[in-house]
Amino acid sequence: MENVLRPLIVVGGSVVLTLLIGWATDLLLRKADARHGETPLWGLLRRARVPYQLVLCAALLRGSYDQAQLLERHRVGVGRTLTLVLIGSAAWLVIRIAAAIVETSYWRYARVHHDPARVRRVRTQVSLIMRVVAAVVGVVAAAGMLLTFPAMRAAGASLLASAGILGIVAGVAAQSTLANLFAGLQIVFGDMVRIGDTVVVDGEWGTVEEITLTFLTVRTWDERRITMPVSYFTSKPFENWSRGTPEMTGIVYFQVDHSAPVDAMREQLQDILRACPAWDGRGYGLVVTDTTPNTMEVRALMTAKDADDIWTVRVTVREQMIRWLYRDHPYALPRVNTADAAPPPRPGGSSSNGAGPRPARAPQGGSEGEGGGEGGD
Repeated sequence: MENVLRPLIVVGGSVVLTLLIGWATDLLLRKADARHGETPLWGLLRRARVPYQLVLCAALLRGSYDQAQLLERHRVGVGRTLTLVLIGSAAWLVIRIAAAIVETSYWRYARVHHDPARVRRVRTQVSLIMRVVAAVVGVVAAAGMLLTFPAMRAAGASLLASAGILGIVAGVAAQSTLANLFAGLQIVFGDMVRIGDTVVVDGEWGTVEEITLTFLTVRTWDERRITMPVSYFTSKPFENWSRGTPEMTGIVYFQVDHSAPVDAMREQLQDILRACPAWDGRGYGLVVTDTTPNTMEVRALMTAKDADDIWTVRVTVREQMIRWLYRDHPYALPRVNTADAAPPPRPGGSSSNGAGPRPARAPQGGSEGEGGGEGGD
């Protein structure tokens, strides 16, 4: 009877004690979170309740397992399993606590500083720091788990002796991975690109959505995701529209007839921009930049606070300006000028009526007597 009750008391007591301690800790954290609303630390620490209880339960069972006399035939295996669970749950708990501390620091920084560019930079660095911490803790936990096996401890000396050769082989095999790793560190701490920046890569413009140690994800305007290695941003030029200040200047070109009312177009551009909420009011302009035999090129310039607004302003100006030209000044739209072909001269240098060759008729007409035609003085 004692052989049955003792294991039940030990295991049951460990589980009950773990639940009680976990409940009491969560209650204290909940009260601290309600009392200190100026910081999210206590609320974030509550996310570590599960790994915290796993650590407690595994530690209690591992410490009292010898007294329980449970599964004597599998004593070594059960003890090693509890040790592995303890190491894994402890690593999980450390990662959750570190994440709570780092996120609290970022929250306080974002609350104090109102510069979006600086906040995005810190957010990018915080994300990378958390990934590095998780990777380091995971490697240490995995190493600790492996060292619980006697065979791995016995092979430690030979592994250390061959570490130099293995390092060279691993470096050659993982050359691209290491290049992306160091490129990710260079991008984040060199402030080349941040989460939330608007960039143009390979002719596609979008917003940086995720930065990891090895790759970067860009969300395009049509909701596509472009994933590329971070080494791309350290080896090739790219456009970062959010670098420095996010304000941008947009340009819209119009091909119009030479008779287009440029001054009236300037006034209409000003009216369109004043009615457009996306225009930031910093500046605008309209000038003739080029001419061709049939048309002239007019450039309209406008400003906005970021890339999304400059796109809205450009399409609004283009649409409303064309509509205004078509409605109020249809003659200003591009036209193809044509004229009647002049007949070839008669042999002798005169036409059939003796008045010389007839000039070509103008596109919009006029009497033949205008301009020195037949019957002139």
